Amino acid sequence: MAEAAVGDTVQVHYTGKLEDGTEFGTSRGQEPLQFKVGENTILPKLEMSVVGMAIGDTASVEIAAADGYGPRQPEAVETVDRSALPAEVELVVGNQLQAQTQDGHTLVVTIIAVDGESVTLDGNHPLAGEDLTFEVELVSIAAGTG
Repeated sequence: MAEAAVGDTVQVHYTGKLEDGTEFGTSRGQEPLQFKVGENTILPKLEMSVVGMAIGDTASVEIAAADGYGPRQPEAVETVDRSALPAEVELVVGNQLQAQTQDGHTLVVTIIAVDGESVTLDGNHPLAGEDLTFEVELVSIAAGTG
């Protein structure tokens, strides 16, 4: 039976959970996640976990915060004046906004507080600082062309 290797395009079903068991994402009931092994388009440890797996195999993959989305960075939290944001932006805690950095990159920020005329934005990834566990099932393998 074929086993997944670096260079193969694979499809997996996954369920991601936080350390306390809270589920933060799943592909169950949807299309499986597809990626090419070795291209680092998803978390590298998760990507490499399928190497050696055959179709139908399952694995539990634990990823420490440092190997996932990194530690939370306090400097990524900033309070700005309401007037610094477009008037049409709905200021609701939990809403995500896209911001343009000075070097032209797009940054997703989450509103974490609204207080009078100030808004606190968090540029950390929502899973930063979290240890993660993924339950993975290999669904398909398409051999790489080298």
